[in-house]
Amino acid sequence: MPSDREGAERRVRTDWRDHPRLVGAVARLAEVRHGRARVFGFGPATALAAARANEALGLPGTPPSAVTALMDKAALRARANTLHPARPVSFARCGRAALIPFLTTLIGYPCVIKPRAGSHGEGVLVVHDEAGARAAAPHYPEVTDLLVEEFLEGPELAVQTLSRQGRHRVLGWTRTLPAPDRDPSPDRDPGPPVHAPTAHAPTARGHDAPVALDPATAEAVRALVRGVLDLAGHRDGPSHTEVVLTARGPRLIETHPHPGAEEVTQLLRLAHGTDVLAHALIAGLGLPAPVRKPPATAHAGLRYVDFPPGGGPAGAADALAAARALPGVVRVQLQVPPDATVRRAPTGALHHAYVLATGPTRPALTRSLDRAATLLHAPAPARRSR
Repeated sequence: MPSDREGAERRVRTDWRDHPRLVGAVARLAEVRHGRARVFGFGPATALAAARANEALGLPGTPPSAVTALMDKAALRARANTLHPARPVSFARCGRAALIPFLTTLIGYPCVIKPRAGSHGEGVLVVHDEAGARAAAPHYPEVTDLLVEEFLEGPELAVQTLSRQGRHRVLGWTRTLPAPDRDPSPDRDPGPPVHAPTAHAPTARGHDAPVALDPATAEAVRALVRGVLDLAGHRDGPSHTEVVLTARGPRLIETHPHPGAEEVTQLLRLAHGTDVLAHALIAGLGLPAPVRKPPATAHAGLRYVDFPPGGGPAGAADALAAARALPGVVRVQLQVPPDATVRRAPTGALHHAYVLATGPTRPALTRSLDRAATLLHAPAPARRSR
């Protein structure tokens, strides 16, 4: 709102950040007056605004308290730990940056520092030793609200779920590919040892799907996700949960009351034939469930491309055209202008570009993704700051 999406019947101009104005604008629609509507928010900021609007308008949906509970990382960690009390995830609240070295020593290394509230991985650091903890402290305000928790070791999954009247259906998951220096996959060639910095911002290099899990592990993942959503009071709508398969079993990283990033939902559509956004809209409006389409590919993958500070998209049109022409490449998307110069390395879930591709085999898929990333990285002058 306004919406230019295909199939939108009308546009309503309002500021969704202004709750009274949003509710007033939507309340005038006949569908809302007759209870045949829902307000949707598919991002970190809009999810809470949508929940508040639905509550004010008397429309069904997850209550704002549940959305807030999922956004409070300290409260969510405490709730999730009740699901495995014998081996909980160690964590501590931190209200002053000066306490970071003490609390990280208390939790043990490596450990993770992150804001109690936040999105897109902003402000998250992995600390490997006391020197890293001391170096991390100046990154945060002196009076702050942080969470210090143990680093979870193991393969990471991004799980997409749709809830309807308190029943949670897992739509699928992708495997998150971490930075090369901590990739836990057993089939990866480790190559020469990589010296881990004492503190760094964790980033993902992409996602792969489908991911085959043994039945016991798959059921444990589903049980963890459903349990966390139940404890938070999440009843309706999509959610995105990050899970690590540790030696002690699946453990929660975070859960978000909205779908995963656009590129992750596209990957799930390619690999599983599941359209997360379509499922969410259909369920929210009480329409019949869509017929599931079989996936059109054996393997699908997503790779992020990031440019070093002072660099930028290479060769713009030529590089993009060459990457898009590679076998299996479905989409190449720049998140910065094609003539931009980036000022800093991205953090968390924010990236400069991504490539989506499919392949008949995993090696064929990897070749196309790697080649596309190489083309985008090729040196070329950048002209405009961003």
